[in-house]
Parts: sequence; C-alpha cells; structure tokens
Amino acid sequence: MTRRPEREMVPMVFDGEMIDDETVVPQGQSVPRLTFPRWRAVAGVAGGRVRAVVRCPAVVHARSVAGYRVRQAPRDAVRLVWFLVRGVGRWGAKGWRWGSHADLRADARAARLAGDVQARRTAQETIRADARARWAKAGTVVRRTVVGAAVTTVVLVLLALGEMVAGREVMPGWLRAVYAVRDAIGHGVAGGWPWVWRSTVCALVCAAVWEGRDRTPGASWITRPDRDDDGSWVDERMISKALAHLGIAPLNAFLRGGGELVYTVPARRDGDGTHARIRLPLGVTADMVCDRRRVLAANLGRSSLETWPTTGEEDGVLDLWVADKGTLSGGAGDWPLLHEGTVDVFDGVPVGLSQRGVVVAPPLPESNWLIGGRPGQGKTNLLRVLLLGAALDPTCELWVFVMGESPDFEPLRPRLSRYRMGLDDTVAAGAVRALEDLCSEMERRGRILGEQPGRPPKVSRRLADKPALGLHPLILAVDECHELFQHPTYGRKAEEFAVRLIKRGRKYGITLMLATQSPTKDSIPKEITRNISCGAAFAVADHIANDGLLGSGKYRAGIRATELRMRTDRGTCVAVGITDATFELVRTFYVPFEDGADLVSPVIARAMAHMTDAKRTVVTTGGTRKEIDTTPADHLKDIYSIIGEEPRVRTQVILARLAAHNPREYEPWSLRDLRATLRSYGIRAYKSDGTMVLRAADVAEAISRRDLASDD
Repeated sequence: MTRRPEREMVPMVFDGEMIDDETVVPQGQSVPRLTFPRWRAVAGVAGGRVRAVVRCPAVVHARSVAGYRVRQAPRDAVRLVWFLVRGVGRWGAKGWRWGSHADLRADARAARLAGDVQARRTAQETIRADARARWAKAGTVVRRTVVGAAVTTVVLVLLALGEMVAGREVMPGWLRAVYAVRDAIGHGVAGGWPWVWRSTVCALVCAAVWEGRDRTPGASWITRPDRDDDGSWVDERMISKALAHLGIAPLNAFLRGGGELVYTVPARRDGDGTHARIRLPLGVTADMVCDRRRVLAANLGRSSLETWPTTGEEDGVLDLWVADKGTLSGGAGDWPLLHEGTVDVFDGVPVGLSQRGVVVAPPLPESNWLIGGRPGQGKTNLLRVLLLGAALDPTCELWVFVMGESPDFEPLRPRLSRYRMGLDDTVAAGAVRALEDLCSEMERRGRILGEQPGRPPKVSRRLADKPALGLHPLILAVDECHELFQHPTYGRKAEEFAVRLIKRGRKYGITLMLATQSPTKDSIPKEITRNISCGAAFAVADHIANDGLLGSGKYRAGIRATELRMRTDRGTCVAVGITDATFELVRTFYVPFEDGADLVSPVIARAMAHMTDAKRTVVTTGGTRKEIDTTPADHLKDIYSIIGEEPRVRTQVILARLAAHNPREYEPWSLRDLRATLRSYGIRAYKSDGTMVLRAADVAEAISRRDLASDD
C-alpha cells in the first residue's frame, strides 16, 4: 500500500488597501477634494487668528521692547563699558581712602582749620592707632597663610613619598581613604579651576558694573554707608550745589569764577542728620542764607523743618544741620521717668529729644525758663514735665501759680508747697507775695553762703543736701504769666521782683519758670527776655514773638519757631540755652492728663514715696525764715547727745554724727580736731579691739566738772 505524499500549506496573498469608513465612497466615484473657495475660507480664519495674536497688547509691547533694545544695543554696550570702568575706579578710590585714612585725615585737617588742638591731636592719635592695628592684622593673616601653606605642602609631599615607596594595595584602609580624598580633591580642583576663574571674572565684571551704576557719594555694597537711608545722604557736593542755586549774587559770582567753598567742618553724621560748617566767600553772610531757608531746603530735598542754617561763630560762617528724611515727623516717645526712677535736678530733667535724636536733660539750678507759643501747642505740657522731674527730687520745693482756670497742674497738688489757680486778684496777689518771699529768701541764702567754709559762690548738691542750711532747690512756676505782668495792680511789682530773681537768684538755687501764650513786647517785660537763660518757643506767629521768647536777634540768626506748623508740629519747640549748642529743636515728652488718661498722678505718688524714704516732708519756705543760729556750739553737750544710750562709741562714728548734727560747725572737723577738743576737757579716747572709742561716762564726768567749776 503506497503512502500519499503530504501536502504543504502555502499562504495566500491578496492585494488591497486600507480605507477609512468615514471616507468610504461608492465604487467608481472619486474622493471629494477642497475647492478653491473652501481653501480661501480656511486660510482667512487662520490668518485672522495669527493677526489677533500679533496685535494683542502683550505681543505688541514685547515687540516694541525688543525693537527698542535692538536699536539701543550699541548705546547699552557703551554704557556697560563705562559702568565697568567707573566701578573699577570707584573701588580704587575707596581702597585709597581706606588705606590712607582719608576720613581721619579730614577730621585732623578740619580741627586744624578750626583751631581745635585737642581734636587734631585725637585724630592724629587715632590714625596712628588704626595703622598699627591694620599692620598687626595683616601680619596675623600673612603668618597664618604661610603656616597653612607650609603644613599643606609637607602633608602632600609625605603622601607622595609614601605612595612612591609602597603601593596602595599594601596600605591600611584608613591610609587608602586619605589618598582617595586627596585624589578626589585634586580631580575636583583640576576639573573646576577653569570654571572657577571664569565665574570669578564674570562676577567681578558684574559687580564692577553694578558699582559703576551707583550714584551715591559714599560707599555702596563694599563699604557700608554711615546711614541706612540712602535718600538722606548729604555731602559737600550736594550742599555746594544747593547753595549755588539760592540766587545770592556775590555767591553766584564767586562760584562762576571757579571758587570753591571752604568746609571748616566737613559734612558728617550728627545724630539723626548731617552737620557741616562752611566759610562763605566775601560779600556773603550767613543771614543771607538763613533768609532763603525754604529754597535751601527744597534744593536739598528736605522740608523747612528738616533744614536749619544758622550763623556760626562769625557772620561769614554758616552752620548747617540737615535732618534725615522723616526723622522729625514722629513723636518723642514715653517719658523715661514715667514708670520708675528718681531725679537729681543738678544733673538734669529729661524733657524731650533733640533734632539729633538725643535725650535733652537740662539742669534746673542756675537757670530760668521762659516757655511760650500758640495755644494748644504744648507749652503747658513742657512746664508740667519740668515740674514732674523736679518733684522726683526729694530735696526740691515747688511753688505753682496758674493765672487762669486750668486744672493742668491739679494732680501735682500733693507735692506742691504753694499752689493757687484762678483769674481773681487774690491769685495775682499771691504770686507777687511769692516773688517777694523769694527775693527775701535769696538775701538769706546769700548770707548763708558767705558763712560757709571756703565761701562757695553758688549752691551745690552738697550744700542742698543739708536740711539745716535751707539751701535746697526752690522752683516757682507761673503759667499764663502775661496775665500777671499785665495786671493793673500787681503787674509792676511782679515785673520788679521777677527781674531781680532772674538776675541774681539762679546761683542761690532759686529757679523761676514762666509760661505764656502771648509773648509780645507788652506782655513780657524786656528785662526778662534779655536775662532769661533758657527759652523754649513752640509755633509762633511772627518774628516778634520768636525773639520775645528766644532772645533778640535769634530770628535774624536763623533760629526760628515761625517755621513750626500749627497742629502738625504740636509738641515740638525751638529751645536755646538748654544745651551747649546754639539751639535745639526739641520734640518734648508728653505725659497725658486728660479725659480717660492720667499718667501724672502715678508719678506724683512715686514722688511722695521717695520723699518718705528720704525722711523729708513737703515744706514751705517763708519770707521770715529763721536765720542760722550764731550761738557758739557746746561741744561737750553735742558729743554727749549724739552718744545717746550707748556706753561707748568709736571716734570716727562720733565725728560723722557731729557733722550730721551741725554741719556748719563740725563738717570741717577731722579726728585730730576731735581729739584736741576732748583733750582740752581732760577726756582721752582709748583703743578697744583695734579701734579708738570714747566712753559716755567720761563725757558725762567732764560736763559735771565744768558745771561745778562754773558754779564756783
């Protein structure tokens, strides 16, 4: 039976094409194509969308900016090159100024021009000390660099020698790790060095360009400027430019001729502002600049309140102080003694902040005050702050007279020795009587000072602390004093006594404080204005009121309270005589006493507690105060009385108790004087436990012997 051969499967191949069911068309028909109108419609829609995108504001702005930058590319390139050169030059100038101590040398030069030998010597010593410090720092850096490089070189050489002597395969694991770290550092340095120096060069170029763009006269990001507010920067160039545009003909001619202003004190930081002193050219006085203060302030970019040109030590010297922007617009803050602290009126009472941001604390003895301004500007608050500070000194005696129905000083009543308030004649009579009593007290104090050892010329803190002498500080305050001086009955007497006190009373510890809202030539006597030592003027209307409070000629000298604005500058005053400066612009501390806020009474409660701790009471000095007893002191009885019940007392303790008992008699005594007095009565001190003591029995026996001898 034969086997049929097996058939092989052969795949069949069919020809065809893939079709989309959406585009299926009947057989024999062609696929429809877009006609020309349809293509035109599609192109129109696409073109509209493209035009909408191109014409949108963002694309138009970007296209304009790009086109402008392309057109300005050559100019920008030149500017960048200029910024680069200028920045490198500024770095060089700053480095030169730092290396040559230019700022300190300027101080020395200014001190030499001003004739200040001490300031010049101080600047020169500072230069030498700074140079020594710089060389010492440089030596330290060089020494550390050399030592570090030497140590690194030795370590690398030792590692290389170790690798040459023995292969790494025989080294311990920790040593192979050291070699691995070395190799990694080496590869990192080799690979990164090209990028490091390129990045450094790029960074320096960018920094130089940035430095070149800086237009401030001081240092920028390398040398930190003295003030944080770059907009407040004022230098000699800006001041000279501002002065050149004041419209002063002689000054303009001088500058057009190539002249340069001489700065006897260069522009420098002074508190919250800049101070400079300029010697003006021939034909120009400081008054001319002061008269154009508003223009000068505008030229310097300041308000009038922030620009203070005044006459220096000569008429041709301009003393200029310019505040930083906005520093004078805020208040002074809380009074430093509002919650704690005591006062020594001989050291000063804090009343406010000066234009430099420094607390102003004028001493009250040896001064008299005249405070004035328009109503509601802060004169009564300043007077109250002065009295509150004096109340915190337990040795002070305070008298207050208010010539009107005002309760501003009512909380001080517990601390006041005399207090009257009202508009009737009895208040004026009481004020005149107080002035007369102070004149009598002044004569008494003069006699007491003349009897003190060494004949001191004035009352000091040491003398004021002795109650037996009665030389404690005595302050009389009169609010609305114009009502007193213009009183038809008592005005003439009040003026006479007040002028006498102002002229002579200050060295006897007597202080007169006057406050007024009507500082005219009729309301304030001329002799008071001429002799007052401390004047404070809040906002006033004209130059007459200004000079009536601050003194004759102050308006012409540029010291003007007329520049202060009503309500806006409430609490700010122009003051003279309270510091060594020509004037101070003081933002006074405010201690509220009004509806819902009374911070005055707690201060008075503290003052009364301090008086209790000091074992003092509120006393009243009268015009018929008892004179000092001139009867010779009985030394034996005084010694026996201060020993008291103790059987024996150290001689040093006896001497101290005698000085406290009768300062006038015993304060000059020494132990030698005490021993001589005891020896004259047959009394001898003896030593016990290493100290000299005196027995009460010996003193009592000496008194008995003396009394028996006197009876015989």
